[in-house]
Amino acid sequence: MLLRVRNLFILLAIAVSFAACNSYEKVLKSNDVNFKLTKANQYYDKKQYAQAIAVYENLIPVMKNTKNYEPMYYRYAWSYYNLKDYLSASYHFRNFVDFFPNSKDAEDMEYMHSYALYKLSPKPSLEQTNTIKALEAMQSFINTHPESKRVAEANKIIFEGRQKLETKDADAAKLYYNIGHYKAAGVAYKNLLRNYPESAYADFYHYMIVRAWYRYAKASITTKQEERYASAVEAYKELVDTYPKSTYLRDAEKVFTLADYQIKKIRNEHK
Repeated sequence: MLLRVRNLFILLAIAVSFAACNSYEKVLKSNDVNFKLTKANQYYDKKQYAQAIAVYENLIPVMKNTKNYEPMYYRYAWSYYNLKDYLSASYHFRNFVDFFPNSKDAEDMEYMHSYALYKLSPKPSLEQTNTIKALEAMQSFINTHPESKRVAEANKIIFEGRQKLETKDADAAKLYYNIGHYKAAGVAYKNLLRNYPESAYADFYHYMIVRAWYRYAKASITTKQEERYASAVEAYKELVDTYPKSTYLRDAEKVFTLADYQIKKIRNEHK
């Protein structure tokens, strides 16, 4: 008895699925524009976004320049976002703004264009092209809509994105240092200071410049050592002047003392 009931449910599920497929095919093949639009919106409301997209795409050529085109395209763009196809969503959010610049939804769609790009932003260890594009788009949104209620949220995303970029650059600088490419490490840490001057780790980056120049000098040929130790000394002095309360000053002073000793030693040898 239980087996017969179970089989009956399976057959019923198959029948419903088959009927739904037939209904969907009929929608796509229909020549009735209003019927297709109604069904597409029903798919959207039922969160059947893939089906909604297919029907909306079928309608786009015939719906242009009609009063229904704007709300249809609005749902079309959001369907991609709801399917987590953020690249397509970003493209269509941007298109919406271009097609309907005076729409009441244009501002939000412009923001969503930037936000969808940010959703494509990967973890810091990966290529950050999408993060950079998202931050540029978000900054453009802020510049265009300085009074928008979205500005605070946009600034937060820019801050988070810059932190991600900073982490990637800091990890690269650390790797250079750890594998003994001290000149590259020094340059990388200087770039970090230039690109992220307000960073909470700025004094650490400056401290690492001192260490990197010292290690670079130590590994250099004799004729180049004095000027490179001098770079470490100058970096230490800049650290003291710029961050007089840094917790890294004590350790940096040890490196400075070693570099200064080496400079005096080299000069004495040349007397």
